[in-house]
Amino acid sequence: MARVRLNVAERREELLRATVGQIEARGVSSVRIADVASVLGVSNALVLYHFSTKEKLVAAAFAYAAEADLAHLRKLLARRTSAVRRLRTAVRWYAPTGQAKGWRLWIEGWAAALRDPALREVAGDLDQQWKAELAQVIEEGAAAGEFRCTDPRSAAWRLTALLDGMAVQTTSYAGPLSRATMLRWTDEALARELGIDPAELNGPPDAEPHGADPSVRG
Repeated sequence: MARVRLNVAERREELLRATVGQIEARGVSSVRIADVASVLGVSNALVLYHFSTKEKLVAAAFAYAAEADLAHLRKLLARRTSAVRRLRTAVRWYAPTGQAKGWRLWIEGWAAALRDPALREVAGDLDQQWKAELAQVIEEGAAAGEFRCTDPRSAAWRLTALLDGMAVQTTSYAGPLSRATMLRWTDEALARELGIDPAELNGPPDAEPHGADPSVRG
């Protein structure tokens, strides 16, 4: 059967999706241009036409997947409800027990970034954007008098550091922590950063927006 002819943007997206899948299956160090080409039934030359090196392809694929998650985080944080509810919903979705997928991709990316300057720049920039989004909502909630937090940026750093660390534990070591324990720790950490009683977080977090498509973290 003849392949459908794609425009440049569609072809690039197809290549990026395939690369994300190959990274998750094989790891950054083992994935090859040939693996991506084989999955799609195209030539190595076509992949290299769009991404001149494996390093550029991997960095672009990581950004493609991570930006999808970042867009979803922004959707959660933009909902018309209290800052506390928005933060709890977002943090629980972000956590390794949440609904997002692909913590393995992030961990692969962190490891590869130690030796790949292009990937390090991409991953670092996206990580800063995650922290900035959380910090902004913490700042909004504090300004509205929902809670007290004098340093929203540091609070966002501490929260994401805890969640990243738990993700490494559960992904790398086959889940030594139970889901209930991690969610309890997540709520306790959020309450501590906001200066509120954990009981104020009781009740289910806000539901996912209709049509949501969580993709990377969790």
